[in-house]
Parts: sequence; C-alpha cells; structure tokens
Amino acid sequence: MRLELNRLGKKFGESHALREITLAIADFQSLAIIGPSGGGKTTLLRLIAGLTVPDTGSLSINGQPLDFSETALLSHRRSIGTVFQAYNLFPHLTARENVMLPLVKVHGLAEGEAREIVATLFERFHLAPHADQRPAELSGGQQQRVAIVRAIAIKPRFLMFDEPTSALDPEMTAEVLDFIAELRAEGRELIIVTHNMGFARQVSDRCLFIADGQALEEGASDEVFGHPRHPLLTGFLARVLRY
Repeated sequence: MRLELNRLGKKFGESHALREITLAIADFQSLAIIGPSGGGKTTLLRLIAGLTVPDTGSLSINGQPLDFSETALLSHRRSIGTVFQAYNLFPHLTARENVMLPLVKVHGLAEGEAREIVATLFERFHLAPHADQRPAELSGGQQQRVAIVRAIAIKPRFLMFDEPTSALDPEMTAEVLDFIAELRAEGRELIIVTHNMGFARQVSDRCLFIADGQALEEGASDEVFGHPRHPLLTGFLARVLRY
C-alpha cells in the first residue's frame, strides 16, 4: 500500500490540526501513526478514511487521488473498514445483527447471504458463543472484536484503527491487540493510530510520527523506534517508554 500527501492541511477554527503536510510513504502493509495527544493523528486518519475534508492539498492512496466530492467519498467510505475507540455498536442489536446491518442496508446483500458471512467470521474469530448477546452483555474486548469483525465483513480494501484499545483494561487490551496482529499476519493492510508503542513497533513495517500538526519523522518501524532522529520523537519515546 502507498500513501502520498501533498500540502494536506486542516484547521478547526484558528487551530491547525494538520499544517500542509507533504509526504510520500513507501510501500507498506501496516502503518503505525504515533505522536502526542492533539498532534493531528486522528485528523489524518479521518482524512484518509474520507470522514473529514481537507482545507488545502490532496492525498493519494495507491496512486489514486482521493476525490473529496460527497458522492466519491461515500463510495470510498464503503470500501474501507474503520474501527474506532468507542466500538460504535448499536446497543439494541445483538452482536450478529450489528455485523449484518451494514452488509444488508449499505452493501445490498440478501439477509441470508449476510447471515452466512457473519456466521463464518464469528466461528473463525471465536465470537460464535456471543452472537446473540447485545453489547451490554459483552466485555469491552468482545465488543471491540465485534466491531473489528464488522469492518472485516465488508471485504475492505484496507483496515483503519483509531486508538482501538484506549477504553480497555490491560487484559482486554492484550486480547484486541492479539486480534489485530492476527489480521496483519493474514496479510491484511492496516493503518493504526495507537498510543501503545510496543504494539506499534511489533505490528507495523512503517511508522509516522506526528506532532503539532506536522509529520516530523517517517520510516521503517525498526529505525524510527530504534534510532529516532528528530529530537521531539526522541523525547516522546523517552517519556512514553519510561515505565
């Protein structure tokens, strides 16, 4: 997968979330986006996902410029799987129904076909015993796994994760991170915003460090974590890896 940004900028009021970033990220399977809170990570992720429109510049995915017209964005959003930190499951629906709903209502599958797809995925990812439970009856880790399966079910071009474990306790965090690592091992293409540096280093082959709306360092993950060049990245890693 390739990602190219050309003077990509976004403001919210007078605040610069992204400061006209120009960057070409070499072929990768899994990209980790790291940096301090409020630095622009989630804004960049939302721009790539077509959930936010930039004020300036453009971006290309695998050599194809992203068209920010509403019709094109709708098609783009339907082609990728995005997983947020808050699960975004419908509380009144069962786990099975939460995954079936976009298959039927958004992607136009027959209900029987959608049910078969969900049954296969739930069996594969050890969620079958929880298919008829509603979100309130599931642990946080189980809810996030259902959200990930919902993203997988549409057969996306790639998967995007925005701090997928920030609301979880350590045991549930490990459960979800193992799940994402399994997806990477299958060869799925991933873009991950995460505050878990050990996981970011393990699961990604490229890493992008963003702070104050700027892309300050990008490269192979082993190099970025093992031999950081920018002083802000060096300081950031020293702080977050202290304990």
